[in-house]
Amino acid sequence: MKISLAILPLTLMFSLATKAEIINHKLQNKLMPTYAHNVEIHQDIACTFHITPNHNPKVGKSSLAWFALTRKGGKSIPFTECNCQLNVYTKPRNSDSEPIMNPELKGIDTEQYQDIPGAEIIFPKVGIYDLEITGSAKDGKSFKPFKFNYFVTVT
Repeated sequence: MKISLAILPLTLMFSLATKAEIINHKLQNKLMPTYAHNVEIHQDIACTFHITPNHNPKVGKSSLAWFALTRKGGKSIPFTECNCQLNVYTKPRNSDSEPIMNPELKGIDTEQYQDIPGAEIIFPKVGIYDLEITGSAKDGKSFKPFKFNYFVTVT
């Protein structure tokens, strides 16, 4: 098999450029932080969601799901000030689907958050689930009612 000498330098340049690009990509990924939380916004409330372990819950094992609620401006909404409810649905879901469970929310402290809604969940089978958290202000006026949906893949 003959390789043209004219193509050889071009091949080497491409090979070196590709290797440099791969190395640069790896360095950037090591230096750039990654975030393991999902954030949604509804009207004047933001919700940061996380589920253990590392957004990868396992069938039959306890997972902690938590929801850090924040008002516009950054002030946290404590669990003690919220009428919150968590419903878990299987996917696909239609408008008349009933939740398969309603895990009890409680105030928890995790990471930099204190007294945020959290619940232990044990998923019954492999699949995609819709975690829906709804809430309203206990005083009826400090924030508007909200609803957030997060999809979780259970393996």
